[in-house]
Amino acid sequence: MGEINKLVQEGKVKYVGLSEASASTIRRAHAVHPITAIQLEWSLWSRDVEEDIIPTCRELGIGIVAYSPLGRGFLASGPKLVDTLLENDFRKNLPRFQPKNMEKNAAIFEHVSEMAARKGCTPSQLALAWVHHQGNDVCPIPGTTKIENFNQNVRALSVKLESEEMAELESYAAMDVVHGDRYLKHHPNT
Repeated sequence: MGEINKLVQEGKVKYVGLSEASASTIRRAHAVHPITAIQLEWSLWSRDVEEDIIPTCRELGIGIVAYSPLGRGFLASGPKLVDTLLENDFRKNLPRFQPKNMEKNAAIFEHVSEMAARKGCTPSQLALAWVHHQGNDVCPIPGTTKIENFNQNVRALSVKLESEEMAELESYAAMDVVHGDRYLKHHPNT
């Protein structure tokens, strides 16, 4: 951060962000130079950041860029996603996408789909709306590769959720409900 701070002072860098940083790393870095944004995985089924990292960002006034807001595609397609993945897709190796975990996680997608039907939207729109409703300091960045999906994602902005609906969604995918870790045990982000 000291070197990045020098680049800011020289006018070569305007804003500083971090990705997948712990709360303590965020605090240490922010003490050297103000952090503008933190990029992290945050979705209905990846909520471990809510314990320490999100509160730290909010305390320090740091924006949150939520990647994989659709649970790496799971909240858009459900368990059938696994059948469409290419052989070299890294998700095939992730614990949450393994058959025994996916079988258990299918219930999460079923509940989200049922609520989406009640709300008149798609499961992916509902999942994105949940992230949007986390606050004005949060910007989800779904990995959209098709114009059709982009247009669907934009429509998520019009999905309104009451506090009871937010709580209902969160109950479907509480941390103790989701089966399988985000990464393999030897991954640097675990």
